[in-house]
Amino acid sequence: MNLSPGSKIIKCNSKLLPEKTRRVLTFLMLFAGSLPCLLYAQSPGNVIERDSTIKGDTSKLLDLVDVGKRLLHIRIRKPEPTEGKTIYFSALPFSTQVPGGGAALVTSTTAGFYLGDREDTYMSRVTFTPYWNFKKRFGLPIRSYIWLRQNRWVISGDTRLMVYPQYTWGLGRQFEEDDKLLVNYSYLRLYQQALKRLSHGFFAGIGYHIDYRMRVRTNPEDPLLADYTGYPYGTAQLSNSFSSGLSFNVLFDTRNNTINPLDGYYVSLQYRVNPPFLGNEDLWKSVYVDFRKYIRFNQTADHKQNMLAVWSYLWKAMGHKVPYLDLPSIGWEDYNRSGRGFDQNRYRGRSLFYVEAEYRRDITSNGFLGFVIFANANTVSGPKSTFLISWNPGAGAGLRIKMNKRSGTNIALNYGFSKDYRGIKLTLGEVF
Repeated sequence: MNLSPGSKIIKCNSKLLPEKTRRVLTFLMLFAGSLPCLLYAQSPGNVIERDSTIKGDTSKLLDLVDVGKRLLHIRIRKPEPTEGKTIYFSALPFSTQVPGGGAALVTSTTAGFYLGDREDTYMSRVTFTPYWNFKKRFGLPIRSYIWLRQNRWVISGDTRLMVYPQYTWGLGRQFEEDDKLLVNYSYLRLYQQALKRLSHGFFAGIGYHIDYRMRVRTNPEDPLLADYTGYPYGTAQLSNSFSSGLSFNVLFDTRNNTINPLDGYYVSLQYRVNPPFLGNEDLWKSVYVDFRKYIRFNQTADHKQNMLAVWSYLWKAMGHKVPYLDLPSIGWEDYNRSGRGFDQNRYRGRSLFYVEAEYRRDITSNGFLGFVIFANANTVSGPKSTFLISWNPGAGAGLRIKMNKRSGTNIALNYGFSKDYRGIKLTLGEVF
C-alpha cells in the first residue's frame, strides 16, 4: 500500500493514457460532479425506523480519552445539546511489515459523525490510513460510508493511490506457502456508489469502479508472473491492467453504527459489468454477495457487550479475459478485512466463498477492555482446489481497547493462524 513521490501516477500526463482511458476518467468526473445534484433533488420520503435496541447514552462507559483526562486532571465543560453533527475522531499510529522486507509507518484515522438527528440518521464513517516505508513505497487510501439526513441515501466511496508490492500464490492451491512470488505495481482505485432508500432498510442504486494497475512486474531474479501462474491475462511483464465498470447495487442495512455494530443485519448484492466501451480489453462481469448478522445475548439497557457476529460473502468473476489481479482473492473485498490468519492474496480464483464467526465480549463492565474469539474458512476454484469442496480454515483471538466510546471505536489487536501462517494485526475499528 504505497506510492513513491516519483510515481507515474502522480506525474501522469494525458498523452500517456489511452484514448479509452481518458474517456473513462472524463466520465468519472462528470459522474462525481453531478452526484450532489442528484442527491439533493430528491423528495424527503418517509423517515426510516430504527431496528436497533441500543441507546445512545455512553456516560457509564470508559475509553482512552477518559483515561487521559483523569491522568492529566483535565476538566472539560459539558457542551450544549446539538442535533448530533459532532465529529468523533480516533487515530492510531503503528508500524507493520511490508511485502519484500522492511517496515512501514501507518497512521489509521477514523471519523464517525452524524449528518442528521441521531433519532433517524445512522452514524457515518470516513477512514484514512496513509502509510510510508521510507523507501518510495506509500499508500493513500480513503474509504467512506455516508448516511445522509434521515437515511434517505447511503453513499460509499473507496479511493486509493499506492505503490503496492504484494505476494501471490497463483490460482487455487497452485503453490505452497514458501513458493510465493513478489509482484510490484502502482495502483489507482476509484469506487463510488450512491444508493437511495426504497423502503424500511432497503436501498438500491448504481456505482462506478476503476481498477488501474501500472507496470505490473516481478523482480529480475524471479519468474515472470505469466509463467508462474499459467494465466495469460493481466500478467505480462511491465504491462498495465485496467478495469472500468458500472455496478448495480441492492442493500439491506439496519446497523446503526458501522464502526462497531451492536445488532442488526447487513446484506448487499453487487453486479458489476466491465464493457469494452469503458476501456476494458474485453467484456467481463462479477457478482459479489455479502451477508452479516449481529446477535446479542444480553438484551439489557447496559452497554456490556456479549454477542456473536457472523459474516459470509460470495464473489464470482465471469468472462474469458478477466485480469489476474481482478480475480476474487482472499483479503481483497472492499475493506480488505477478510482472511484473518492468512496472508492477503493467499488464495485466488474465479470463484471465492468466505465465512467467519466472531464471539465478542467485554472484560470490564465499563466497556474499556474486551476480547474476541474468531474462526473462518474460505474456498476458491483453481488448480488443486475444488470450489465448495476444498476448504482453508483459520482461527484466532484478539484484544479490544476502547478508543472512543461515543463512536464505539476500538483498538483491535488480533492474532490469527492457519496451516502455514501466524500473524498479529493491529487495526482501528472492528473487522466487520
